[in-house]
Amino acid sequence: MAEPTGDLQVEPAADDVRWLSPSEKEAWTGAVSLMLLLPGRLESAVQRAAGLTLFEYLTLSHMSEADDRCLVMSELAYLTNGSLSRLSNVMRRFEARGWARRYPDPDDGRRTIAALTDEGYAKVVEAAPAHLRSVREHVLDPLTVTDQRALARIAAKLHTRPEDFAAS
Repeated sequence: MAEPTGDLQVEPAADDVRWLSPSEKEAWTGAVSLMLLLPGRLESAVQRAAGLTLFEYLTLSHMSEADDRCLVMSELAYLTNGSLSRLSNVMRRFEARGWARRYPDPDDGRRTIAALTDEGYAKVVEAAPAHLRSVREHVLDPLTVTDQRALARIAAKLHTRPEDFAAS
């Protein structure tokens, strides 16, 4: 039987597509809204405060939280949800500003290490308060503690947390 979409009848594929129930559609629409709309809200605060994109801020932030403020480029690309080429372009700009440097991994010459400089650390410290205010305003403060725990559980189930990098 065809699933109606407005006035148009869509024939299911041979593999019998499982259409979304109303509650599944509501959950999916909420997830898509989070993925597509929230980054812009978070970026505007850090852009105004420090002239950084959200991607640039997250790159600096992840390096600042790493041991010795260093991360392998491929891991940093995963953590920031960016390609290696995008990250390389950002790192090139960071190097020009004195915020970061790259060097071959002494343990594995196939990998490159991204290291945050003191100047880069100062930049992320400058931007952090605006970012944190935005995270609180747009994400944490509207949620109860129970909601926050549910969000963390959902992220864990979907394997979308930084610690899931090791599993991929």
